[in-house]
Amino acid sequence: MPKNAKPTKPRILIVTPEITYLPPGMGNMTQRMSAKAGGLADVSASLVSALFELGADVHVAVPNYRRMFQSEIFNLHEKELRKYHEVLPEAHIHLAEDRIFYYREQVYSNRSDEAMRIALVFQRELINHIVPRVMPDLIHCNDWMTALIPGMARRRGIKCLFTVHNIHTRQVSLAEVEESGIDAAEFWMNLYFSSEPINYYHARSHVPIDLLTSGIFAAHYINSVSPRFLWEVVEGWHSVVPDSVRAELRAKYAAGCSAGILNAPDISYDPMIDDSLAQKFGVKDFVDGKKANKVALQRELQLKQDENAPVFFWPSRLDPVQKGPQLLTEILHRLVSDYWERDLQVVIVANGPHQQWIDKIVSAFDLRERVAIVDFEERLSRLAYAASDFMLMPSLFEPCGLPQMTAPLYGSLPVVHSTGGLYDTIRPLDIEKSTGNGFRFDHYNSDAFRWAIDQAMIFYSLPAEIREREIRRIMIESKQEFSHKEVARRYIAIYEEMLARPLVEKESGEHAQITTKEIK
Repeated sequence: MPKNAKPTKPRILIVTPEITYLPPGMGNMTQRMSAKAGGLADVSASLVSALFELGADVHVAVPNYRRMFQSEIFNLHEKELRKYHEVLPEAHIHLAEDRIFYYREQVYSNRSDEAMRIALVFQRELINHIVPRVMPDLIHCNDWMTALIPGMARRRGIKCLFTVHNIHTRQVSLAEVEESGIDAAEFWMNLYFSSEPINYYHARSHVPIDLLTSGIFAAHYINSVSPRFLWEVVEGWHSVVPDSVRAELRAKYAAGCSAGILNAPDISYDPMIDDSLAQKFGVKDFVDGKKANKVALQRELQLKQDENAPVFFWPSRLDPVQKGPQLLTEILHRLVSDYWERDLQVVIVANGPHQQWIDKIVSAFDLRERVAIVDFEERLSRLAYAASDFMLMPSLFEPCGLPQMTAPLYGSLPVVHSTGGLYDTIRPLDIEKSTGNGFRFDHYNSDAFRWAIDQAMIFYSLPAEIREREIRRIMIESKQEFSHKEVARRYIAIYEEMLARPLVEKESGEHAQITTKEIK
C-alpha cells in the first residue's frame, strides 16, 4: 500500500440461519427476506442495519429459503422477477443455494438428522463459495449450526466472533462433515473432538466433533447473550451446561476474549403501533389503554371482567426443566384464594409439558374465572402483555430471555428469578428512590416465588398516582435500554477491538464511545 494511501474499510460477514429484515440499499427485495424462529433473527437484522447505516462494508450470508423469502415474489411481473434474479448476486446479501432450503416453511427442523444436514449444507456453501467470494476480514457466526466456520476462519487467517445464543450442542463425525462436501482436512486440527484424536484418520473414523464447543474453541472472540449467564457458566452453575462447553467458555473468559451482550425485543413490540391490541397506547395514556385491553382479554378468555383486577401473565413455554412452571403450580390455588377478594387473575398463553397440571388445578378448584390457560398465539400473547399488570418468569436458568424486556414496554412489571439475563435486565423496584423495574427473588423455590408476587401485590395496593408515576418511568426507561440500536453498538465495539481499527474511517462517533470493558 502506498505510504499515504487511505486504508480500505474492513469487510464484515455476518452468518446467520435466520433474519427478519435487511436495509434497503443492500440489495433489491430486502424487505421480503424474512425467515424467523427466534431472537437471533431480530438481532442479526438490527446489527446488519446498524452497520450498513454506519457505512461499514457489511455482508450477510443466509440460506435461500425460497418459499419463505419469495411468498410475494410470485405475484411480480416477469420483468421485475428477472431483475430480482439479475441484481441480487451483486448485492451484499449472499444466499446459500441448495434444494434443502428452497421449499422449507420454517427455519429449523424438529428432526435431528434433517437439522444436521441443513447445518452442514449451509456451512458447505459458506466455506466453498461465499467466503472465497466475499473475502471478509471478520466473520460473525451464531450457534452450533455455524460452528465449523471458526475453525476454517482460523486456518485461513480470518478473524471470527462466535455468539452462543443457546447452550445446546450436537455431535457429528468428521467423515459425515466431509461427505457433505466440506474439505475439513484443511482445518480439522482447529475443531474440538469429544476425545483426543491420535491423528486425522483416527479422528475421521472414531472421534465425533462437538459442534458448539468447536465454535467456541476456534473463534478468536466469543460472546453469550447476557453477561450474567456467561459468569454463571464460568463459575460452575447449571448442570445442564455440557462440560466441554463450560471448559472452553472458561478458557475464553480467562483469556479476556469473551463478553456478554443482551438481545433486545423485536421493534414491533410497541403498544403505540401494535395492531394486536384492543386499544393502542403510549406513556401518556397507558392507564386507559391497559384497562381497555384488560377487559378485552378477560372477555375473550371468559375471565371475570374487572378492569381493576390485578392480572399476572405467563408468556414462556411451560418447560419444567428451564422455565419453572412447577413453581407456579405449587402456589397457584393458594395464591388465587388469598387474593380472591381482590380478583387476582393469572393468564397463561403458552404450550409445554406442564400444561396438563395447570389444567387439572383449574378444573379441580373451579378457577376458570380467575385462571386462563390457552395455547400460544402471537396475537393473544401481545394482547396479554398490554392487559397484564405483571409478567411471571421464574426460570431456573436463562441465557438471555426476551419476555422480561418486552413486558415493561407495555407497562407490565416482571416478576423473575435472579438468574442469567433476568438478573441483568430486571432490578428490584424501589419506590422511595424511584429506581428499578420489577421484582426479583433469589432462591429457586415456590416460597420465594410467592414472596416476589406478594411484593408485586403490595405495589399494586399503592395509591394510583405513585403506581402510575413508576410505571410511566419504567416504560420510558425500557424503550431506551432494551433497544436494538444499543445491541448493535456493543457488537460494533467488539468488531473494532478484534480488528484493531474502526469499521469506518471517520471522526470518533457514537459507536466508538463504548469499549469492551463496558461489555464484559
